Amino acid sequence: MAASSRKKLQRATIMYWLLLIYIIAALVWWFISLENQNRDMKSLRLVNIHSQKDSITIRQLEKDVEFINDEYRRNATKYIGEGITFFILILIGAAFVYRSVRRQIRLQQQQQNFMMAVTHELKTPISVARLNLETLQKYHLDPEMQKKLIQMTLQETARLNTLTNNILISSQLEGGGYVFSKDELDLSDLFRDCIQDYKNRYTDRKFIEEIQPEIEIEGDALLLQMLINNLLDNAVKYSPKEKPVICRLQKKNSRGWLSIIDEGPGIPDTEKKKVFEKFYRVGNESTRKTQGTGLGLYLCR
Repeated sequence: MAASSRKKLQRATIMYWLLLIYIIAALVWWFISLENQNRDMKSLRLVNIHSQKDSITIRQLEKDVEFINDEYRRNATKYIGEGITFFILILIGAAFVYRSVRRQIRLQQQQQNFMMAVTHELKTPISVARLNLETLQKYHLDPEMQKKLIQMTLQETARLNTLTNNILISSQLEGGGYVFSKDELDLSDLFRDCIQDYKNRYTDRKFIEEIQPEIEIEGDALLLQMLINNLLDNAVKYSPKEKPVICRLQKKNSRGWLSIIDEGPGIPDTEKKKVFEKFYRVGNESTRKTQGTGLGLYLCR
């Protein structure tokens, strides 16, 4: 799919430049033709005036010649002005079309990546949960192994629930169908609950909590929980397992400041402005090793 998108982009770019070169060449040819026509008209009129020099006075001849030269200069100035105006309009239109085409192709590629990712993301937890449940059904396992399989199943179903919530909320937000609520919330408790959930799901990861208690805010509990979960999810996915995830919440200037810090590779400077776009993920889906759909940071924004 990535190769197909690149080929489409290359073909569109080649066609675009060919058309642009043709249009500019036509504009230059139009200007040259008008200039030649203007010069020929001037020459013919001067020849005609000089052929009548025996029947008119020298003063009248000079006046007519000056008039013809002035008209030639006015026409030349008009053609230059029109040519520059058309050239600027062509460049503006070309830039707009170029950006629109590239944006559309990039969006198409992101949507393809999203479909590949979401298919994998939906199938994986379902397959894992089914395998674990079939194992519990077929075999008599010791309590410790049963607990481990149940924990793995709960972890996968929680991931599936997060994914479906992201897709649903994204659709509602984009379509204007989501109704925001403003409730009195204890952000400190909400943050702790989210962290505890991730501690239960990722028992091999270390989460360091630096949370100031009783930070009260007004907001939508579901969206805030989704925000925190998406940030925690990114921190877990993109940082080494042996490194801690620092979860910090402080109150500064009557505002709550929430930060989740990890020791992952970070985001390249060239990609930082794009990561909040819908479906956008760094790299290509066919070669990417980390899971995700490209909706997390889009919803966080």
